[in-house]
Amino acid sequence: MGSCYYSNSIKNFIDDSEDSIFGKLSIAHAHELDELQKAAWLAQIRILKEQLIQIETGHIFFELSIPRMGKRVDNVLIIGDTIFVLEFKVGAETHEKHGKDQVIDYSLDLKNFHENSHSCKIVPILVSTEASSKDNKFAQYEDQIHHPLLINKSAIGQTLLLFTCSETESIDPYAWIQSRYKPTPTIIEAARVLYQGHSVANITRNDADAINLSLTTRCIDAIINTAKLSGHKTICFVTGVPGAGKTLAGLNIAIQRKNTHQDEHAIFLSGNGPLVDVLREALSQDEARRSKNTSEKVSKKESLRKTRSFIQNIHHFRDEYFEDKTPPVEKVVIFDEAQRAWNRAKTSEFMKAKKGIQNFGMSESEFLISVMDRHEGACTIICLIGGGQEINTGEAGLEEWFKSLKERFPHWKIFYSDLIVHDNNYVKDPALISWMESHAKAEPNLHLGVSLRSFRAEKLSAFVKSALDLKKAEAKQIYTENLRSKYPIVL
Repeated sequence: MGSCYYSNSIKNFIDDSEDSIFGKLSIAHAHELDELQKAAWLAQIRILKEQLIQIETGHIFFELSIPRMGKRVDNVLIIGDTIFVLEFKVGAETHEKHGKDQVIDYSLDLKNFHENSHSCKIVPILVSTEASSKDNKFAQYEDQIHHPLLINKSAIGQTLLLFTCSETESIDPYAWIQSRYKPTPTIIEAARVLYQGHSVANITRNDADAINLSLTTRCIDAIINTAKLSGHKTICFVTGVPGAGKTLAGLNIAIQRKNTHQDEHAIFLSGNGPLVDVLREALSQDEARRSKNTSEKVSKKESLRKTRSFIQNIHHFRDEYFEDKTPPVEKVVIFDEAQRAWNRAKTSEFMKAKKGIQNFGMSESEFLISVMDRHEGACTIICLIGGGQEINTGEAGLEEWFKSLKERFPHWKIFYSDLIVHDNNYVKDPALISWMESHAKAEPNLHLGVSLRSFRAEKLSAFVKSALDLKKAEAKQIYTENLRSKYPIVL
């Protein structure tokens, strides 16, 4: 069970030696183990061995990975028809709010993104090991997530026993752990509503920007729709001048397809962790702000959970499908900065060091295409390409994508910005260019030629010059008409 560090029936866990359990956790961790983590695991093992002796049946997981979320839960217990999510705070004498929020967050992510948990009862439990006893509210929300329970180390067993009298069918832990990532219909609808009414024209700052992005968006839409009608697998490569809004175009496709074609589960993936965080944060803040004027206020945390359904880190997606051999739920995938995918040597080195897999024979781009190729019918990959940028060690560049398609996936329909064959910043191999021209289709509208930055940058420069020249009236006019909404000035 590769999605957790340790898994066993509760009976076998109790019989297993402390050293054996700790050894398995340490091996699975695959990183340097600090003293705090060692102490926490040893404490959890000892406490749970003592407390679970009262429980006759069930299954225990240590360090369970929540699909695509980049999070691990301290412990998950499956007993009967209930999933218990345990967050330990070893040595803590109080139940802090951040710990309570953390265990609720894990429970909601399981409910929203782990397919086999969608219809299950989930009980979040915060274990502050040295805390005093506390009166808890035993109530369940509408989505079958229980009100969080705040307990100490001595109350684990008796708390679990309160929930193990159900006569309904028990969860099969072996089937449960094999679950794929899949957002619930509820979270999909919430994400759709989150961006209802938003469009490229709302986000851009002038007509040229909106036209440029709209042409690209319509071109990609047509490619996806044609692929669905024909049942073909397609891939398209989008280029653009610096600041043209490739990321915005990709995000817009994900939003629009999610709004109108929910079955596709369109998703925007980036290897730029800070970008993923910034996009999620900005969009969730926007919804939380807008909801203040409505009868149903939405917290930023709730909004943030919605954005996770379609803005994710590409490394979490990749790692999920190293383990999971089934097709992903997504039929439309947007890869940001696709030229930064690793070459075969770098991917093989990572797989050996981090996953314990020897002789992995694919580049990252080849592997990502192979994941989408698992679909029996139509699917579409959209690669957003930054050109003329320095390639870091191990990054393969755009050529690797075309080599993978040529050698392993000749049945895929390929569409590319015509700039790719006319600008040697993208593809330098003449033989590969010749192959592309005969096996793929150039689409001029897959190139974004207008910079979103240029308009504001020009006005900003003019404002700075006027201010430095002490032309107060001119500076005020430029600022008021063009810059105030994006560059607030506070004295």
